[in-house]
Amino acid sequence: MRAVFVDANPALRAIAERLGPSLPGLALSFGHPGILPAALPEALAGAQIAVVDHTAFPIEIARRCPGLTDVVFLGTGARSYMDPEALAALGITVHIIKGYGDTAVAECTIGLLFAAARGFAAMDRGMRGGEWLRTEGAQLGGKTLGLVGFGGIAAEVARMAAGIGMKVLAWNRTPKAHDSVEFVAIERLLAESDAVSMHLLLNDETRGFLSCQRIAAMRRGALLVNTARGALVDEAAMIEALRSGQLGHAALDVFEVEPLPAGHVLTTLANVTLSAHSGFRTPEANQRLIEAAFAHCRRITGAS
Repeated sequence: MRAVFVDANPALRAIAERLGPSLPGLALSFGHPGILPAALPEALAGAQIAVVDHTAFPIEIARRCPGLTDVVFLGTGARSYMDPEALAALGITVHIIKGYGDTAVAECTIGLLFAAARGFAAMDRGMRGGEWLRTEGAQLGGKTLGLVGFGGIAAEVARMAAGIGMKVLAWNRTPKAHDSVEFVAIERLLAESDAVSMHLLLNDETRGFLSCQRIAAMRRGALLVNTARGALVDEAAMIEALRSGQLGHAALDVFEVEPLPAGHVLTTLANVTLSAHSGFRTPEANQRLIEAAFAHCRRITGAS
């Protein structure tokens, strides 16, 4: 059986090549990390399994990949890149990977929260330009953090936030309980939180969840952190709120369109900190990610 890691970056490829011998009966090859969707049919010719990191896999492209039976998506957000139900109708099963980067993304969330509160990015830019720019920062200890959605990443964020003395509120679509976290209605969370962090999965129900109306219901000057998916937030409403001061600062690792287009309005706003969807990129998370992907491959081939 043949598998192709269609868009392996150097770090992930090195791990995959090291672990490759653990996949008996599976011939593994690699595509280019910058591969375009139009090139996927050629790259996947004769392959039964596609391992996909971040490349879009439209249904019209999938139709041109005869013999493909499984897609192993490296993460939980497959819907941002493909339509699992449409692929299933073609006989292609999409497998996702959960939990591999919970700590990595949570640490990124806390890091962005500090950056938003203290203005580190603005001071860095100013000093590189020869300006001694000292900003008036906010102290996080004693403040309230609201978590919108509560899975493994949010649980890690809650643990870290409690460790720096923050009160943690959370809202989840289904009832949950967790030590040191108070679960409340979304209206209360938005009204009482000094900082709001997004942790929902993206689907048709959650797209645009943080709407213009919900942003208006937030505490004026609140901080917003998003390490989940850009489309969870109404981008136009967020930009207007940043300009008006309704939002004090947005620290973003994810965007509606990725990579973020050159000259995008978010790059022009002083009260925005930008990160290139890298929250889950650590050596530890990468190792767990490829190990989990290969576990899927073994199950698919029956080698487990």
